[in-house]
Amino acid sequence: MKIDQGTIERLAAHLESCELEARDTGKITDEYPDMDWDDAYAIQDAIRQRKVGRGCRIVGLKAGLTSHAKMKQMGVETPCFGFIADYMAVPEGGECKVAELIHPKVEPEIAFVTKHALRGPGCHIGAVLAATDFVMPGIEVIDSRYRDFKFDLKSVIADNTSAARFVVGGRPVAVSEVDLRTVGIVLEVNGEAVSFGAGAAVLGHPAAAIAMLANHLAKRGEEIPAGSLILSGGITEALAVKAGDAVTLRVQGMGSVGLRFV
Repeated sequence: MKIDQGTIERLAAHLESCELEARDTGKITDEYPDMDWDDAYAIQDAIRQRKVGRGCRIVGLKAGLTSHAKMKQMGVETPCFGFIADYMAVPEGGECKVAELIHPKVEPEIAFVTKHALRGPGCHIGAVLAATDFVMPGIEVIDSRYRDFKFDLKSVIADNTSAARFVVGGRPVAVSEVDLRTVGIVLEVNGEAVSFGAGAAVLGHPAAAIAMLANHLAKRGEEIPAGSLILSGGITEALAVKAGDAVTLRVQGMGSVGLRFV
């Protein structure tokens, strides 16, 4: 690690304050260009501890920047991982307040729920599928705290991979009932289809993102617990939204899920 614990705590407090107060900031690597990957995840961990300390419940995990479209859009080459908390959940068909966010965007995703713990190293797609209870449609609302959505990978990891809000729903489906590589999705805004894709856009198979997450956690002596909700990453590029927009995700064989921005 390149930065000390006091600096990690200060940066965590700064980034979380930006999130909770809906204000942007310059990317932290401008001030600390030598920070490393361990520093970035240590800042994210400190943010998580701050939330738990205030009584928030961590309800799941997420993979970010897992599609080639997203990597190209954000100018990065490697996925990253974060967490989702209880207050980030939006009820199916519910409202998301844009005043609580800075510059929200939506991503269509496949959400996994595990029935067994997943451990690395060496976790692979087959292990993920065997440990999955069901999959279902999910929309993640991302909202980077960095000005103009401009960041590098270390900065976005520290910022909990832009996690902000999410909604899951539709029809839960066993992985034996669907080919997650070829399953098609349509993202609609105000009733108009605006984005199309298939599961293979996420690292060739959405379960590959879950395996990478398990292997990442193994390096930290952690695992994906049984009963975890995991957002596997955006299938298409993220789409900016505004107050008044109604967003619906339709996934082949899994029904639909949606939310409204107010």
